[in-house]
Amino acid sequence: MNLDSKIPEGPLAEKWEKHKFNIKLVNPANKRKYDIIVVGTGLAGASAAASFGELGYNVKAFCFQDSPRRAHSIAAQGGINAAKNYQNDGDSVFRLFYDTIKGGDYRSREANVFRLAEVSVNIIDQCVAQGVPFAREYGGLLSNRSFGGAQVSRTFYARGQTGQQLLLGAYSALSRQVANGKVQLFPRHEMLDVVVVDGKARGIVTRNLITGKIDSHSAHAVVLATGGYGNVFYLSTNAMGSNATAAWRAHKRGALFANPCFTQIHPTCIPVSGDHQSKLTLMSESLRNDGRVWVPKTVEDAEKIRNGSLKPTDLPEEKRDYYLERKYPSFGNLVPRDVASRNAKYVCDEGRGVNKSGLAVYLDFADAIKRDGRDVIASKYGNLFDMYEQITGDNPYETPMKIFPAVHYTMGGLWVDYNLQTTIPGLYAIGEANFSDHGANRLGASALMQGLADGYFVIPYTIGDYLAQTPYEKVPADHDAFKEVEKEVSDRIGKLLSINGTKTVDQFHKELGNIMWEYCGMSRTAEGLKKAKAEIQQLKEEFWNNVKVVGGNEELNQSLEKANRVADFIELGELMIDDALDRDESCGGHFREESQTEEGEAKRKDDEYSYVAAWEYAGPQKPEILRKEQLVFENVKLTQRSYK
Repeated sequence: MNLDSKIPEGPLAEKWEKHKFNIKLVNPANKRKYDIIVVGTGLAGASAAASFGELGYNVKAFCFQDSPRRAHSIAAQGGINAAKNYQNDGDSVFRLFYDTIKGGDYRSREANVFRLAEVSVNIIDQCVAQGVPFAREYGGLLSNRSFGGAQVSRTFYARGQTGQQLLLGAYSALSRQVANGKVQLFPRHEMLDVVVVDGKARGIVTRNLITGKIDSHSAHAVVLATGGYGNVFYLSTNAMGSNATAAWRAHKRGALFANPCFTQIHPTCIPVSGDHQSKLTLMSESLRNDGRVWVPKTVEDAEKIRNGSLKPTDLPEEKRDYYLERKYPSFGNLVPRDVASRNAKYVCDEGRGVNKSGLAVYLDFADAIKRDGRDVIASKYGNLFDMYEQITGDNPYETPMKIFPAVHYTMGGLWVDYNLQTTIPGLYAIGEANFSDHGANRLGASALMQGLADGYFVIPYTIGDYLAQTPYEKVPADHDAFKEVEKEVSDRIGKLLSINGTKTVDQFHKELGNIMWEYCGMSRTAEGLKKAKAEIQQLKEEFWNNVKVVGGNEELNQSLEKANRVADFIELGELMIDDALDRDESCGGHFREESQTEEGEAKRKDDEYSYVAAWEYAGPQKPEILRKEQLVFENVKLTQRSYK
């Protein structure tokens, strides 16, 4: 299979404008003749569906939640990047581009990343026009703060609820198109397969999560905006319903899956408190603007803190190790997420962790409160501090927060070209569902940027290039291909319900998560990955012979929903292991212990691994086939990342 990225020719800064001129257009009067399916209603999906409706297309939008407002995008806290240079501190489109390429450890496409930086400035204007209440300075201008991996302030925010406010803006635009009759919403519907006819995506098969009814929906093009697959680890910052089923079923129909092992561990999450937990809670990276990360300098002091004989506030400054500030003086506490996470692991491995399990470090706001006053800190982070206190019982105004890394974002996803089209013509993937913009590590506040860039400013243009060459007549939903896929979906559900084993779906999910975290988490080794692959294969066999799914199909059945998703997670987990084992280098969030510098930093092998690893499904029980898209760097120099 030839991977044609369709990257335009010409200078980097001119590629997108020239491409928009050169791609084919659909006449405004003809747009009403085309139907588009959008799966997922988070920032990427809602913005895309609203934009399609505004352009005149007929749109069906699907989500498994009871409202598009409940998409996981609502959980994003800290902000959204844009190269506005409002602070006059040296920011520019090229600097945002460069920071993103470097932050991703030189494993992303230059053309895609520059386009992302270029359209970022439009996103803020769009959202302000929608009424998104971004924070403002005293004079009324939009405020900015800093995020990791950058030495400028380019992050726009709405306290600690930026995702919620942006999603409400996109939802208002979507609701307008629903009222206009251009978008039809299908809440509580889960996509369980994509239908391919004559090599092209023609629609999807869904299950009504209330009634269990299996339905087919036909369209001229399908857009997946279904988020990431972090819940393969069981414990993550993702909503519990977040899953990989739509992307994985598309993969098994012919869409290549790219860089699956590139998962991000976020450094500032509330630590695990016990086996009872089903998810983890993120504390925004924006807190690292004012919070200082530290642990005791000695194991002895850490032990006293753990057993309660010493309070952190009683430990004098000279006995504290502000390790990020010590090791990375240029960036300090605002190093990228992968760097901050690994260093937290290192100090805890040394025995200097500060909670009962020894797996936590401090994020301390005492200096900031002393400098700026409690009211100023509360105005910036008040809702985050309240959330932390409600979950942990500790008041972060008076005692340092405890944080520890946790699975957060997945940089891997369905392979797409410059038009955001997968290897199945007519099937697109946007937002976190694709691999395209972040490389091996995502900088903070860039997820919201990519989701809205794809939905508002990229896919509305590029999908027209495909539709302009597509006949108005679409394959009907009663076509034999749809009926065949419906039967496959029904048979799979029937099989899950018939096993009637002894272990619950959650038990299998936890076991999978433990394997993935232990062997494919913050650090990986060849030996561990090989062991993990064998364990996952055993888990898969046991799942299909011993899982217990209660209830039936013709009803609301969350056990069945989870079983479908966990079955896909198990298969995806094995591919993540294969990808991590094949990539014998360290880059960004993928840290192979065999490949590190003397100082414990990620050590790339550019001569061997400067490519996108795109995996092709070859059939049941067959190893996947690795396809490579070579990455070409014409505008940045590949260097060892340094944040010192």
